[in-house]
Amino acid sequence: MTNPLKPEVGGASRRDFLKTTTVAAGVAAAASLFPSGVHAAGNDAIRVGLIGCGGRGTGAADNVLHSAPNVSIVALADAFGDRLKDCLNFLTSKAAQEDRVKELGNKVEIPKERCFVGLDAYQKLIEQSDVNYIILATPPGFRPYHLRAAVESGKTIFTEKPVATDAPGIRVVLEAAKNSEAKGQHIVSGTQRRHQLGYLESMKRIHDGEMGDVTSGRAYWNQGVLWFKPHTKDQTEVQYQMRNWYNFPWLCGDQIVEQHIHNLDVINWGIGSHPIRATGMGGRQRSVPNPEDYGVIFDHFATDYEYANGVHVQSMCRQIDGCHNDVSEALVGTKGQWRSGGYNLNGKPAITKEQEKGAQDPYVQEHTDLIEAVRSGKPLNELNRVAESTMTCILGRMSNYTGKSLTWEQALNSKEQLMPEPSKLDWNTELPKWAVAVPGKTPFA
Repeated sequence: MTNPLKPEVGGASRRDFLKTTTVAAGVAAAASLFPSGVHAAGNDAIRVGLIGCGGRGTGAADNVLHSAPNVSIVALADAFGDRLKDCLNFLTSKAAQEDRVKELGNKVEIPKERCFVGLDAYQKLIEQSDVNYIILATPPGFRPYHLRAAVESGKTIFTEKPVATDAPGIRVVLEAAKNSEAKGQHIVSGTQRRHQLGYLESMKRIHDGEMGDVTSGRAYWNQGVLWFKPHTKDQTEVQYQMRNWYNFPWLCGDQIVEQHIHNLDVINWGIGSHPIRATGMGGRQRSVPNPEDYGVIFDHFATDYEYANGVHVQSMCRQIDGCHNDVSEALVGTKGQWRSGGYNLNGKPAITKEQEKGAQDPYVQEHTDLIEAVRSGKPLNELNRVAESTMTCILGRMSNYTGKSLTWEQALNSKEQLMPEPSKLDWNTELPKWAVAVPGKTPFA
């Protein structure tokens, strides 16, 4: 498969291309620092349907209620009824009690007939004619297939990151991205640093050449153990693994995909492209009381990413208690360097403390930007870009799991399918006997 992810910049230089795209994003964010600033050609009603009512989905629904006026949440879908009920109670309480939500005139209006439960709940919600704005926030393994259905509907989409857990899933997303662009759909992804003022101003200045040409970089997400859910006697294996989704690569993608995507997305943004090769070494060695509860994911990854212009980036992510923690990005150039902490560019902050304090929460801003684009008719579609960042992470995981140095093309063309088509999945499906990968023994497929 050829590489459909690389941006086409025609005869312009990469720096000119980056300057144009970053300035455009910066203008959009600067024009909408506060939800009350939404002044579009119309004030069309945004009627939100949420697919995936866990912590991130509930959070995203809360964010959209704070993002712009004339927004209503009208439908919910989840595989599990208890998650949907908890989400409904939380959002109903927020709408009734939060002054900002009431000030914007936003509502939660979810009748029983628009609450959908089960593995096919996403289809039922997408089919609702009353929904025109879909939030996709299920475990990432489902994302390619939910995206495909949402794109077919022609509705506005906010999709959480990552957008796949394997290369076949990425290929589904790429086709969906192509179709969405042909339709002129508006799509934003949950890589919220792309909507965060400090990052936007940093990237604008980097692409303007203040740091010179990028020569190297680093990306870290090092923290303690995250979470797990124990297996209960009443659960089938599918129910258990979906409840404990973070600890199984078919659903989560592992930390390097599900979490570290934020950092690697920033690196790709700064360099202006995706890597061409990854060489990694990782494993699993933390001591926990019940190892089986932590599925088959690694607890540490270290990856050297090589880019087409000879730039190498050091990537590390880890989830082990009692260690030094660091969540950050940095780029080094021929004339200086940038660090994400304080948005420090060549020794000075890219934005002032006052600007940082006044900027809107990026988790809210990404919805503000999407709604403004819908109401103004301006194009905004991030699906291809988040597919590129997701594939960057999958490439790194493949290299760490196998111990092989792998190219972008090898990874993108991989036949290893972790996630089955949702239509072939039910609560009693017999899942593969997953095992923790062993570098040097686990084959690349």
